[in-house]
Amino acid sequence: MTAVTIYRPAKTAMQSGRRNTRWWEMNFEPAGNRFVEPLMGWTGTTDTRGQVCLRFPSREAAVAYAERHGLSYRIRDAKPPPVRVKSYADNFAYQKLE
Repeated sequence: MTAVTIYRPAKTAMQSGRRNTRWWEMNFEPAGNRFVEPLMGWTGTTDTRGQVCLRFPSREAAVAYAERHGLSYRIRDAKPPPVRVKSYADNFAYQKLE
């Protein structure tokens, strides 16, 4: 039985907004062994499902897809980062809190 991981991606350090964090993604677990290619020394594999990443609008849609196709899945829930509301004037405050 093929195993997949369903998760909501975290926001990257290069963005301040929450773009691309509303989707749920499904990645396949690696099934084959990796090997080192002798000429260049690159790591390779014969399993092409490791390159597949499916996106879903909700967690329920991803779970329904996995169950419909007979995939064993595990759900990785991420804790949302805390939202701190700051104003521009806080940069010039006499007594900084941080």
